[in-house]
Amino acid sequence: MPVFGPRGRLRASLAGLAGSGSAGARPADQPGIAGRHRGRAEALSATLPPLLVEADRVAATVAQGVHGRRRVGTGESFWQFRGYQPGDPVSRIDWRQSAKTQSVYIRELEWEAAQSVWLWADRSPSMNWRSAADLPTKADRAAILLLALSVLLSRAGERVALLGGDRPPASGRASAERLALALERTAPGEGAESGVPPEASLPRHAELVVAGDLLAPMPEIEAFVAAYTARGVRGHMVQVLDPAEATLPYRGRVRFAGLESGEDDLVVPRVEAVRDAYLEALEARREGLAALARAAGWSFLSHRTDRPAAAALLSLYGALAREPVAAEPAAAGAA
Repeated sequence: MPVFGPRGRLRASLAGLAGSGSAGARPADQPGIAGRHRGRAEALSATLPPLLVEADRVAATVAQGVHGRRRVGTGESFWQFRGYQPGDPVSRIDWRQSAKTQSVYIRELEWEAAQSVWLWADRSPSMNWRSAADLPTKADRAAILLLALSVLLSRAGERVALLGGDRPPASGRASAERLALALERTAPGEGAESGVPPEASLPRHAELVVAGDLLAPMPEIEAFVAAYTARGVRGHMVQVLDPAEATLPYRGRVRFAGLESGEDDLVVPRVEAVRDAYLEALEARREGLAALARAAGWSFLSHRTDRPAAAALLSLYGALAREPVAAEPAAAGAA
């Protein structure tokens, strides 16, 4: 039978093979640039978060094949006041509200809030794993997909923010850099025990993009989808799996390590004897997530870390743009 941890996660983490830390990409040399200019470019790239460097590369691969989302605002009704942030134009300050306190406030309208995309990456401990040294961890791939998406959206003038972050939605290069720094400051497993997004008060017609392995108990996933759908938020779920999780390629006696809090190690005498049942359970999970997304008017994408990030990004951006884009092959099943 498939192996479930106390929190309902399908555990496919082989003890001793789990990678630790980030496999951040390094900026590649650019042929044809004079040595003096190459040195400056490399020095500048070195100051950027490694995840953002890789995300830029992925976004550049996809950028020429996509179009803006051309969304229409939902009105100019007042939504909320928020604190002034560096870079906000002075003309946006609400002087009457600011005069009531010692702080400076910006007045946000409903259409501005609705024209925003909120991103959430699963940083729970099980995401910090990879089955081979030449693969990214699930956490890194989820972060790269979200950062590359933020680059594409920002270039189109969209406003993006991290769910649960301390900054309002913003666009531009600086916004993408802040997102990258925020993700890299929180290592997988640090203050992120849950595999589902926290509850947050998002405006109606905003969009939420969730990237993680989505192996938390289904009732938890159903609850967060229902909560955001009830608020009028449209969501997009991206399931990120390691190829070993998708195929369970091991043979013989294998000890699986419990990565989540409270999970114990588990020894399976003959992995091949449970492979079919495991793959059936994983496929049932994928089909359940897809059905849940359809019922809520959301989108669902399954992605493996041994496949190009650009293909998943193109499908994800197409879902946000509501354009028909060829989906990536299912993560479960054949290798």
